[in-house]
Amino acid sequence: MSRIVGIDLGTSTSEIAIIQDGKPFVIPNHEGEYITPSVVGLSEDGKIIVGKEARDQLLLKPTDTVIEIKRLMGSGESVLMGGIAYSPQQISAYILRYLLDCACSHLGEKIDRAVITVPAYFSDKQRRATVEAGKLAGITVERIINEPTAAALDYGIEHMDECQNILIYDLGGGTLDVTVLEMFEGVLDVKASSGKNQLGGKDFDQRLKEYLLNKFTAEYNIDVSTDKRAMMRLKDAAEKAKIALSTQEEFILSIPFFANAAGNPVSLTEAISRATFESLVKELIDSTAKQIMLALSDAGLTASKIDLILLVGGSTRIPYVRHFVEQALGKAPQSLIDPDLAVVRGAAIQAGILNNQFSSDKGIIITDVCPYTLGTSILDYSSGFPDPDVYDVIIPRNVTIPVIKEKIYSTAADNQTRVEVDVYQGEFKKASHNNFLGRFLLNGVPPAPAHQEKISISFAYDVNGILQAEAKILSTGGKANITIETTVAAMVVEVDTEGWDKATNARKYTAIIKKALRLVGAGEALYYANDIESLVSKIKIGLVKGESVAGLDRYKDELQEMIFEMTKDSNV
Repeated sequence: MSRIVGIDLGTSTSEIAIIQDGKPFVIPNHEGEYITPSVVGLSEDGKIIVGKEARDQLLLKPTDTVIEIKRLMGSGESVLMGGIAYSPQQISAYILRYLLDCACSHLGEKIDRAVITVPAYFSDKQRRATVEAGKLAGITVERIINEPTAAALDYGIEHMDECQNILIYDLGGGTLDVTVLEMFEGVLDVKASSGKNQLGGKDFDQRLKEYLLNKFTAEYNIDVSTDKRAMMRLKDAAEKAKIALSTQEEFILSIPFFANAAGNPVSLTEAISRATFESLVKELIDSTAKQIMLALSDAGLTASKIDLILLVGGSTRIPYVRHFVEQALGKAPQSLIDPDLAVVRGAAIQAGILNNQFSSDKGIIITDVCPYTLGTSILDYSSGFPDPDVYDVIIPRNVTIPVIKEKIYSTAADNQTRVEVDVYQGEFKKASHNNFLGRFLLNGVPPAPAHQEKISISFAYDVNGILQAEAKILSTGGKANITIETTVAAMVVEVDTEGWDKATNARKYTAIIKKALRLVGAGEALYYANDIESLVSKIKIGLVKGESVAGLDRYKDELQEMIFEMTKDSNV
């Protein structure tokens, strides 16, 4: 049986590593580099190319090159390359195959087993998509491990005799994770994770890109936003400026022959200070305080109880990130691990554990958590009125995994012969607002009066963070289960509505939002409560996303009508 490798499949870059002489060793790629750009393209002769070769053609052939595919994992979307549609799993598989080919060439042996890292806040769909990418690449994914846990392993392998609470702030090219764990006597016990799957260095590049584009448009009155090649050149330049400003106070950005003005070529040249860049990204970085506080709260700890803060991910090289983390936690983070390679090194350690490559004196036990709440929709009653869209939690977020949880339900109608089970993932009270994972039917329920027949529903969440659901008729033993299809529905995009009241047009909706929430909070909304909360959420999200007033007014009108119906016969 072949040895197991560790792989960090990242938004911007990817790496592969093994355990060699008892220590993690990062395998160089065919270019002799330890870090491979997560870029896939088509060459002039139509062949798939990966890594530096693909990145080098990005500016010249943007329609034949794919970047940042990790952000689409589990979304059901596809990307075009050379006019052909590819799934995110297919593109990711090309990256994996390249890394495996590098490892096979370096080691002189076949590799077909791997541990692959994912963000702690990756959903069930995204984890399954990662496993599918591995299968397409021809490997068995032995374990999915969360990136912060992998980074903690890289640190912990040499500090197993220490006892301390650790917070890992992992900010990469496309995702953020905040993980709190306890390390003691060879045990890495993850307490809680929180994060954002759409926040990272690429968003900082975008802020700088928009700033430069606006200045250029104002100066030359030229709109180049639809020019794909110009936009890719600007994106590339913005990324280089961001990286440079981590070590210097000013960077001169220059893109020659950027556009044509009155038939003459014009360049984009701009002196960008670190202070200017920080002013553009400060809001995004500061918003992660919410994830820090949530992780601490779920872990049952305060910032003062954290003994060590570790920064992971290339975006933590930005000086303001380090400053922000220190201000938020009242303690300076430590540079004790490589922010770029700690995750893949940790993946290799996990692979080594599975391969029994560590001696008994380095016995390591890892516990991780389920980062999302998992549950099902049920029929419930509010003030005597039925509501079929109530979200009932079966596995709460941040429960240690692997875990199996079970709940007992009863039939809702007389002579009911089947039960439909909808599986959701998320934190909303209304089931339909969460990520829909799948549906299955339990047939053969004996006809009986409502509530007489009992049904058990169990969820099993494994060490790879993948869910299996089963329903059972208690009186007969009849069962049904589901292997959840990851493409059933699109992912619910995470939208942080904090600060909605400062958005444009917010004042127009503040009064009705406050009134609606007061009615819900006072228990006076009756069976309207879930629908009211839904409409309030839609208005807040719309304000944050800058939706049109017409669209927002539609939600407002529905909300006003609902409040009127609810209060017309009362003194509310």
